[in-house]
Amino acid sequence: MHNALQEYIPYQAIPDVLELLKHDNLVLKIKNERKTRHGDYRSLPNNKHQITINRNLNHYRFLITLIHEIAHFEAYKNFGRYIKPHGKEWKYTFQRLMLPFLNPNVFPNDLLPLLAIHFRNPKASSDSDVKLALALKQFDPPNDKTYIFEVPIGSEFRLYNGRVFKKGGKRRTRHEGVEVASGKLYLFNPNAEVELVDCLKLQ
Repeated sequence: MHNALQEYIPYQAIPDVLELLKHDNLVLKIKNERKTRHGDYRSLPNNKHQITINRNLNHYRFLITLIHEIAHFEAYKNFGRYIKPHGKEWKYTFQRLMLPFLNPNVFPNDLLPLLAIHFRNPKASSDSDVKLALALKQFDPPNDKTYIFEVPIGSEFRLYNGRVFKKGGKRRTRHEGVEVASGKLYLFNPNAEVELVDCLKLQ
């Protein structure tokens, strides 16, 4: 497990993570990229528990996601199955488990202030914390995607599922997009990754 983890998380975090995973009934599986989630936790039959994490995440996002899912397991174990998935029990557990990793031996100094703010009241997804999500994405490998806040108003963009939208204005923290096929209006987080549509290809 040590050798497998060093491919995915900061090396200095491995000993503490191995301790958290030291449960006979807990299984960690590394999955290919899933567009709708970074990871998940499931309680399986026969008192087994499974955590899955996407293999394409950068080391820092992988670690945060892994501790997020371990917190689901620990909250289930300590507080029972009827708690809210991202309720106060999970928040408390996530904060407690994450605290030992919030130091410059594990995370870059420029991430630590953003992480400190995020973990005052952790959200169901780190992607909903726009400043943290954008800071984490700087450690991703380059790709052909752009952020929706960078798309010019009136330009068309495509989501991972192929749906095409025309960029509208901004509403407080979110950006408008009108789906070309249906005319329906949607709101997007500014850190949503999209692909600009090449108008010449549509002609």
